[in-house]
Amino acid sequence: MKIAKTNGIPIFIVGHVTKEGAIAGPRLLEHMVDAVLYFEGERHHTYRILRGVKNRFGSTNEMGIFEMKEEGLREVMNPSEIFLEERSQGAAGSTVVASMEGTRPVLVEIQALISPSAFGNPRRMATGIDNNRVPLLMAVLEKRVGLMLQNQDAYIKVAGGVKLDEPAIDLAVAVSIASSFRDQPTNPEDIFVGEVGLTGEIRRVSRIEQRVQEAAKLGFKRVICPKNNLEGWTIPKNIEVVGVSTVQEALDIGVSR
Repeated sequence: MKIAKTNGIPIFIVGHVTKEGAIAGPRLLEHMVDAVLYFEGERHHTYRILRGVKNRFGSTNEMGIFEMKEEGLREVMNPSEIFLEERSQGAAGSTVVASMEGTRPVLVEIQALISPSAFGNPRRMATGIDNNRVPLLMAVLEKRVGLMLQNQDAYIKVAGGVKLDEPAIDLAVAVSIASSFRDQPTNPEDIFVGEVGLTGEIRRVSRIEQRVQEAAKLGFKRVICPKNNLEGWTIPKNIEVVGVSTVQEALDIGVSR
C-alpha cells in the first residue's frame, strides 16, 4: 500500500478464492485494496466475466465479458447478442429480461421447465438466480393467478452462465414458469422487466430507459414493465412499452393463449 500510494503505481494482488466464491482467509486483503475484481467463468463456456464487487472510487457490480479466442481473451462488445443468439423460437418457458450489470443493460434469456413431480416433495432448482426466489414466485403464481404448482417440479436456468441478482428479473422468471406450466410460448419479440410483490403487484425498477433502449437496439418490439415506470422519460419510436400493475395482467399480455 505504501509503494502504491506514494509512487502512484497500480498493484495487482492475486488471492485465493474459496468454493463459495469468496476471498479466502481474513478480510484484510479485501479491506486493504481499492477494488476487488472477480474473474468468473465455467469450464464448458468460452465466455469469461470480469466482475467488480468492490470499488472505492466508482460504482460496483460492473461487468466486462470476454471470449477466449485462439490468440487470447477478446472483449465481447455486445454481450446481449451473444446471450440470445441460440434462443429457440416458439418454445414454452423462455423469456428475455433486461438486467442491469452496474451501468450496463444486458439482455439475458431465462428458461423454465415445469413438470409433474414423481415424488411427494417437488423439487425447486435454479441456476444463475437466487434459489429462494423460485418458491416465492411460484407461491405468488399459485395464490394470485391460480396456477396449481404445488405438485410440480421446477427447474430455472439463466442461459449463458450469467448470475442475476436484482429484483427486476422477477417478472421474467414468473412469466417463464407460467409459460412452461401452461405449455404456451411467449412472444419472442417481448422483453419482461419488473419486481413481483407478494400480493401479485408489479413494482417499479431502476434505469428503465437504458433497458428499453438496449431492447430496441437488438430489434425487440415490445417491453412489458411496471406501469409506474412509464412516466418521466421519452419512449423510443421503434418499440412499444406496455405498463402492467399485476402478474395476471402481464400473463394475459405476454403468454399466448
